[in-house]
Amino acid sequence: MTPPQSLRSRLILIILLPLLAVSLVAGAWQFRTTAARAEYIFDRGLLSAALAISRDVAISGGDALSPETRSLVNDTSGGELFYHVFAPDGVFVTGYSTPPVPPDLGKPHTAEPLYYDAVYQQEDVRVLRFQDVTTVDNVSGTFNITVWQSADVRRSFVREVVSRSFAVIAFLVACVALIVWFGIRLGLRPLMELEQAIARRSSTDLEPIRRSVPLETKGLVQTLNRLFDQVSRRISSKDAFISNAAHQLRNPIAGVLALAEAVQSAPNEDAAKRRSSELLQAARETSQLANQLLSFERARGADVSSTGEQLDICALGADVIDSVSHRAKDRAVELSFARPDARVMVFADRVMLREAVLNLLTNALLHGGKQLRHITLSIEACPENAVITVEDDGVGIPVHKHDQAKSRFGQAGNAGGSGLGLPIATKVAENHGGSLEVGTPRKGTLVRITLPVGNLN
Repeated sequence: MTPPQSLRSRLILIILLPLLAVSLVAGAWQFRTTAARAEYIFDRGLLSAALAISRDVAISGGDALSPETRSLVNDTSGGELFYHVFAPDGVFVTGYSTPPVPPDLGKPHTAEPLYYDAVYQQEDVRVLRFQDVTTVDNVSGTFNITVWQSADVRRSFVREVVSRSFAVIAFLVACVALIVWFGIRLGLRPLMELEQAIARRSSTDLEPIRRSVPLETKGLVQTLNRLFDQVSRRISSKDAFISNAAHQLRNPIAGVLALAEAVQSAPNEDAAKRRSSELLQAARETSQLANQLLSFERARGADVSSTGEQLDICALGADVIDSVSHRAKDRAVELSFARPDARVMVFADRVMLREAVLNLLTNALLHGGKQLRHITLSIEACPENAVITVEDDGVGIPVHKHDQAKSRFGQAGNAGGSGLGLPIATKVAENHGGSLEVGTPRKGTLVRITLPVGNLN
């Protein structure tokens, strides 16, 4: 796992690393430029000295150099020059007797100045060999003038110039680094203050952040505010659910306890059996209510995109019909299932969608009344939607009570039940990107669930 890195350090590295790279490139460029410039300057100095020596040899007949030329020879660009002059007939004229040997270039020497590197007395030197046509003591012809200087002179010059350049670059980089450090520190101060403000909050303080923040952090603050709002609403919903669940379960649990006490205090075995049967029925109703409450809360928080799958709702409908057929038979109610020949595929949570359809059929059996004789589950495939319809011929739901029937714990009649059947089905339909509609047939009740065909986004 990568260790966490502070935003300040990250920004400093992002800014300074390219700056250091640019500085290194600039230093390399400065070194090459300085070396090339030094070579040009020192070579021109050698040429100037050679021309001055040639002039003085012609004037003095090779006897002496002028004071100016001696000064030039003794200190040219920070180092002493050595020279050698010999006549056309090979006679030594003046200077040092053994000049550095030129390299074998494979071609005759010309009048053009020849620069080359050589070794003189075990020391690297830079050499200029220059030919000049002149007359010395009535001897006319091409005189060869060789001038050389230690290579350390120009190396020292390059090192000095480059060292100064690098010192300036290093100073500038240090100044920029300091400015960047202070700039980032000041620039991140609002973010640090925001962090401290959030850290000071208690676990129950979910109010939106209303402090002024930089433009770059507005998106973060807006996201946090949306999260706070969602968490706040979720907590409020949980509190409401717990309160409602406690309220709804209080009476059934009290009834179970009362029946249990009645069984315990039954005067005889027959009374105990009768009260035990009543206790069992009350316990079943309480268990069903608890399951309905849990199903409703699960439907509220279900994430179909992660739990869904491609499933055939015709097969799911047939399974639900089988599970309630015995209850319908006990009520002398006929169940029918209308389905297309082809499969109808939707992307859905199998458990929750089955719970929704089961609730619709159970509601029809429970609230249909004494005149209920027939319940139809039908599935229809449309180009973009799949429609699941449950229709019965019972007492029906008045139009003005449709919204009440779909609300949590709301009931349109007095047939009992938890009041969660339609709310669960409604929430399941909405979680699948669909909707639930209570229709108004001529007789009985019609409830229609519409689901989109295809994956949820």
